[in-house]
Amino acid sequence: MIKVLILIDTSTEFSRRFLTGLIHYANENNHWTFYRLPAYFKTLYGEVGILERIREWKIDAIITQWEYEKVDFLEQLDIPIFIQSYKDINSRFSKISGDFQGVGAMAARFFAKRRFTRFAFYGNKDFFWSKAREEGYRQEVEKLGGDYFYFESGPLNDMHWSKSHIALNDWLLSLPKPIALLACDDNFALQVSEMCKVNDINIPDELSLLGVDNDELICNLSHPSISSIITDDKNGGYHAGKMLHKAIINNDNSPFNINIDPIRIELRQSTEKYNISDNHIKTVIDYIHENIRMDISIDELTAVVPLSRRNLEKKFKEATGTSVYRFVLDKKVDLISAELLTTDKDLLDIAVEMGFNDVRNVYRIFKKNTGYTPVSYRKKYLQK
Repeated sequence: MIKVLILIDTSTEFSRRFLTGLIHYANENNHWTFYRLPAYFKTLYGEVGILERIREWKIDAIITQWEYEKVDFLEQLDIPIFIQSYKDINSRFSKISGDFQGVGAMAARFFAKRRFTRFAFYGNKDFFWSKAREEGYRQEVEKLGGDYFYFESGPLNDMHWSKSHIALNDWLLSLPKPIALLACDDNFALQVSEMCKVNDINIPDELSLLGVDNDELICNLSHPSISSIITDDKNGGYHAGKMLHKAIINNDNSPFNINIDPIRIELRQSTEKYNISDNHIKTVIDYIHENIRMDISIDELTAVVPLSRRNLEKKFKEATGTSVYRFVLDKKVDLISAELLTTDKDLLDIAVEMGFNDVRNVYRIFKKNTGYTPVSYRKKYLQK
């Protein structure tokens, strides 16, 4: 029987999804037992007490995090140790080393498609993954030639709030508007949302806000609700279980890395606006979003604004950087991607719901846009 000690905070959506993937692997490979220790255990018995309990239970592997307590003392154990969240990339334990920079780059490209030229990042100064997301975001912004603004703090809990929130407040007020802001995770995005309410900064008209991890509770506590980048957490947990299993069987404690990549963006109200000054084009974009599951034609769009077909196509390209046709297709592909990963519908049903009458055309468009066939996309990113 394999015994695994879990020493992580399970209150976050990321942790729950990661552990769901781990448990899925454990259930496929019988004879796994999971152990926990209460949060107060270290206070009562110290590091020595934890080590004694681990040896008493004959634990085979540990999954922990560095968010609240240092875990260097676990190096005394001759067993595989995996850190879910860590401060230092040079940690000697196995860890997540996903495409953090890719998360930032995805966010910058997303905002650029909405024609933003000003970009801001709000980060957690204590963790490597936040700094890496900021680096990817900033580098992509530099490629785009945008203006960039940065602010970081520690977690704004009751101890930090009285001082740090003043600096955050002043920074948000100082930002030029409109602006696109990526927060390092959904909790930090919620802090921005709350502070914007206090200061009458309109989301999404003045500030387009994007988080990371897609914690649905956190994202929907905000008004407007917060859009968020979804990462491949469950598959990361599943793969971590597989690698830990291999390490235990082979009695090999060599550290390994688990890659957790960004998948897509769950769109909510906080990013629904485009940085476009032409009111006619804004009206057209709103119409497209409201009717995206229909077979939208240019004739339909010219009926909602006082523009000829030629003028509409010209102004739309000037405002968005793309054609009406490509814009509509991109939005449909985004929805198809979400349907493939969140439902068990087959491609034909999804195609019909998106206003297509030829599934082969959907297949071709989807592969051209994503680089994957619908089947291979679902197989790669569907979370276990």
